[in-house]
Amino acid sequence: MRLVFDAYAARVERLRGILEDRGLDGFFVMVNEGLNWESAYYLSGYRGSSAAFLITKDEGILITDGRYMTQARSQCPFHVEDQGSRSLVEALADFVHATGMKRVGFEASRVFHATYLELSQRFRASLVDASDVMPTMRRFKDRAEANLIAEASRIAASAFLETLSLAGPGMTEKEFAAILEHKLILGGAEGGWGSHSFIVASGPRSAMPHGVATERAFGVGEWFTVDFGARYGGYVCDVTRNVAVGSIDPWAMDVYEVLIAAQDEAVKALASGERRAFEVDRRARSVVEEAGFGSLFTHGLGHGLGLEVHEAPRVSKTSPDELKDGDVITVEPGIYLEGRGGLRVEDDYLIGPEGPECLSAPLPKEFFVIR
Repeated sequence: MRLVFDAYAARVERLRGILEDRGLDGFFVMVNEGLNWESAYYLSGYRGSSAAFLITKDEGILITDGRYMTQARSQCPFHVEDQGSRSLVEALADFVHATGMKRVGFEASRVFHATYLELSQRFRASLVDASDVMPTMRRFKDRAEANLIAEASRIAASAFLETLSLAGPGMTEKEFAAILEHKLILGGAEGGWGSHSFIVASGPRSAMPHGVATERAFGVGEWFTVDFGARYGGYVCDVTRNVAVGSIDPWAMDVYEVLIAAQDEAVKALASGERRAFEVDRRARSVVEEAGFGSLFTHGLGHGLGLEVHEAPRVSKTSPDELKDGDVITVEPGIYLEGRGGLRVEDDYLIGPEGPECLSAPLPKEFFVIR
């Protein structure tokens, strides 16, 4: 499933308005060995691992090499050019010069230093860092994008439940993660996150918020935390659930109930119209603090997501961001006690004028148990 060509044209037109406001004659994004494919895809629909997409005042030009010409022409509604024997930067510079552009915006934060040096050598136009443009544009999710995240969530929920049905004492964290990703693909997803490994952390390792899967086996009486997601149509979901092996530890159940209450409080804040990210974090954090676990909630409440697992805005106690209609954010309070373990509950919400919409609704919010 992919967005229709009209969506890309509308995004490029919106970008042109931003460029005009900044006094820029054009803008380009680069994809180098797959790095930054998200920005190129967002604007052009192209998913290859090497390209430059140049936006002028009246044209969009996708430049790539012979490996991707057929793919580019099928995915991209704009003009497609073969770089031929030239380097990608050389071909891009030729098109910039041909248009007579003087000031060209680019994503300095997404360009290798060596690439920047080549750009500086070959460009006669001034290079202007406009790294904030794409995060700002991509932050707003339309209905089609939200639906892709919701479908990723549906696939992820089904794959998780299937994987749980196969799990038991003695299965390793790595085995669980591998089966889960396999089930995602069989269920229709492109795969997992790609750039990030799933978090599967059991026993005392669950106290590590980013404890990626190891060879550690699940033990009876323990629990494990799974932070995972599927990619569908380019977009990802991000969900966390907790699983007890044999029976639920009473301390873990107490923590879990606090986390559910904290997440509910954050959602209530969003439903009330609260748009200050730090205040949503504060509302959830206050529940954890009142339960006596405040010092053990060691990260922000959430983050934006879409084509990448971590996007704008940030939802934390120090975030300056104001939440806006179209933001998709995670709400993921966590409590972690070194030497004993930790838990986190995470779901994805679309912010809208009528309140938050849970995009990961298909997966029950329960402490799962396997035997």
